Amino acid sequence: MKLKKGDKIIVIAGKARGETGTISRAIPKENRVLIEGINLVKRHRKPSMTNRTGQIVDKPMTMHASNVMLVDPKGGKPTRIKITRDADGKRTRVAVKSGETIK
Repeated sequence: MKLKKGDKIIVIAGKARGETGTISRAIPKENRVLIEGINLVKRHRKPSMTNRTGQIVDKPMTMHASNVMLVDPKGGKPTRIKITRDADGKRTRVAVKSGETIK
């Protein structure tokens, strides 16, 4: 998976299509990402000793990495990512659309 925590992304599929956000957690083994404020679902919490009344809480859920694309740092549009190597052999992520290096 070429996406990392802190990347600015845009959702390209699903009910949140077109929304932008930042990745707050990446789960490479499952190929999923958690995005702040996107893909919220309602969860019902039961009453407990500390919380006397029950609540309905909005909780962000993970989204498959194929449903999001990185935002191009130069143009602000969705772009694919390619990995290139320097002369030293160090890997760098590069935006395909503009050729800009991604942090």
